[in-house]
Amino acid sequence: MAKRSGVEERTPLALYRKYRPSDFKEVLGQEHVVSVLQAAVKQKKISHAYLFAGSRGTGKTTMARILAKALGTDEQDVYEMDAASNRGIDEIRELREGVATLPFNSTYKFYIIDEAHALTRDAWGAFLKTLEEPPSHVIFVLATTELEKVPETIISRCQVFQFKKPPHEALKSLALDVAKKEGAVLTPAGAELVALMGEGSFRDTLGILQKVLTVSADKKLSEEEVGKVVGAPPSTLINSFLEALAGKDIAKALQAFHSAIGGGAEPKVFALLAIAKVRGVLLMRFAPELKGEVAEQFSEDDLAFLKNLSGKSGAAINSQLLSELLTALIEMNRAPLPQIPLELALYRALGDI
Repeated sequence: MAKRSGVEERTPLALYRKYRPSDFKEVLGQEHVVSVLQAAVKQKKISHAYLFAGSRGTGKTTMARILAKALGTDEQDVYEMDAASNRGIDEIRELREGVATLPFNSTYKFYIIDEAHALTRDAWGAFLKTLEEPPSHVIFVLATTELEKVPETIISRCQVFQFKKPPHEALKSLALDVAKKEGAVLTPAGAELVALMGEGSFRDTLGILQKVLTVSADKKLSEEEVGKVVGAPPSTLINSFLEALAGKDIAKALQAFHSAIGGGAEPKVFALLAIAKVRGVLLMRFAPELKGEVAEQFSEDDLAFLKNLSGKSGAAINSQLLSELLTALIEMNRAPLPQIPLELALYRALGDI
C-alpha cells in the first residue's frame, strides 16, 4: 500500500500532474459527478465506498483525491493502491489490517484502489467482508476502466459514478490554456490536432502537448509542428484523399494514403484526420447551421475545401463511407498491418465488393 509523499519532485512535473485539478471547481467535463459529491460533502452524507468507472485519463483518481481533500483528510491518512501490480489476497489482507486502525490526523482513513478490476477472485472475496461491514472511519474509492470485470457483489455495495469522456472542445480548450500557462503560443489548428490525438483523455492530451513543447525551439506551436510529433500527414495529403473519395477513385485514394505512410505518418492518425474531415463534410451538408462549430476545427482553406465537397461534387462522401472509415480505425489495432483495414474500407465503400 503506497502512501502519498509530500517530498518535492526533483525533475519537472509532467503537465498532467502539474495541472491536475485540486478542487471540485477545477474539474472539467464531469459535472454530474462533481454536483453529487459536493452535495454529499456539504450535507455530510458520505458513503463508505465509491466506484468510479470510465475510460483512461478521465480524472477518476484525481476526483478521489479531491474528495479526500474536501473531507479534510490529511496526507498521512490517504492511501493509494495500484491493483494492477498489487492484485492478490496478501495485499488485501494487509489492507484489512490497516483498515482496523484509526486515522492519524483526520476523521477518515481514505483508500484509493486504482485499476480495481485487476484484483483476483480470492482478493475480491477477502475484500467483500470489509465492504459489507466497514469501520465508520474508513472510505474506499475504487477506480476502474473495466467495470464489467468488477463483481456484482462489490458494485452493489458502492455508489457508482460513470465518468464521461470529455468533449473535444474541452480538450482543445485545455491544450490552449496549458500552452499559454507554459509560455507557448499554440495555434487553434494545432490545438485541434492535439485534442484529436488525445482521443477523449485529459492525460493523453497533455502528454501530447508536452512532447510538442519539448521539441519546439521557439514555443510557437503550429499545426505542422504538432503534426511532426504525432505522426500526422500534411493537410494537403488528407485533402487529396478526400478528393479521390469524392471521385470514387480508389487508386488515387490509395496513393494519397501510402504517400502519407511513406512520409512517416501513422496509419491511425491518417484515419483519424480523414474521419474528422469526412464528418465535417457531412455536417456542412446536413446541418449547415453548425457551420460555425465546424469552422472552429479547420483552417479557412480547409473549410472552403470541405464546403465544396458538401455539395454535389462530393456526393460519394456519405454516411456509408464514414461508417467504413470508423470501422477501419477500430480494427487497426488488431490488424497485422495497420494499413489493411483502411484499404478494405475503400474497397467496400467505393469498389464493387
